[in-house]
Amino acid sequence: MSFNEVDRAQVLAEALPYIQKYYGKTIVVKYGGNAMVSEELRHAVISDIILLSLVGIRVVVVHGGGPEISEMLKKVGKESRFVDGLRYTDEETMDIVQQVLCGRVNKELVATLNRLGGRALGLCGLDGAMLRAKKLDEKYGMVGEITHVDPRPVVDALERGYIPVVSTVAQGEDAEVSYNINADTAAAKLAVALKAEKLILLTDVRGLLRDPKDESTLIPELQLSYVPALVREGVISGGMIPKVDCCVESVRSGVKSATILDGRVAHSILIELLSDAGIGTMLTN
Repeated sequence: MSFNEVDRAQVLAEALPYIQKYYGKTIVVKYGGNAMVSEELRHAVISDIILLSLVGIRVVVVHGGGPEISEMLKKVGKESRFVDGLRYTDEETMDIVQQVLCGRVNKELVATLNRLGGRALGLCGLDGAMLRAKKLDEKYGMVGEITHVDPRPVVDALERGYIPVVSTVAQGEDAEVSYNINADTAAAKLAVALKAEKLILLTDVRGLLRDPKDESTLIPELQLSYVPALVREGVISGGMIPKVDCCVESVRSGVKSATILDGRVAHSILIELLSDAGIGTMLTN
């Protein structure tokens, strides 16, 4: 037997206790960034999700679609505008957000999962009034703040053996409109409502770095109590603040752990969940 085969057996043996740990548990994966754009990474993420589902882990995928929305806006001659890192969403932009997220992006993801041997079912926050929201602030336009999550459509899909794929458009509670919802926030709120074991935010960085310019300064594990000090020191800053906030909120509300994970690494989900190595930054209570 070659070294390679022994190696492979070793990897599988190492995965066993983790499969047992997560068997029957719910994992929420926020899928976005580079892992959605690169064909190779997209394939790796999707095969990871199918494998986890086949070994009895209940995987829920929550996705964004920023690049696709920007591309469609460009086609109709509209410029993408951002306020505090959130897409400014007027009525015309909201129509495009809904078409792109609930339509093209969601259905393409579902089709790819099904094609590669999974059983996926597309949902959006409007289905079964799963996500309800009110306007976040006038300066962002039709960007919503989630007020209520009803996880039943997702639970029903999981019970029937499907991988639910959720796009983040919410039903307005304060007006007869739909709202654009930040995908990280939606994933965190849904993880809490589902009493998930773990939340994974796929992103375009290694995780939380003590020195943003030095990838070797990754903080592999972080307890919630240390977060305020790291914000004061400027270690958690810029676009990392809302991501960490989502993780903190989910863990404080009952999710066992939340991980900010590098979606640029092929099979990062499997490495994080089913190996001793673990990559990214895991927040725990």
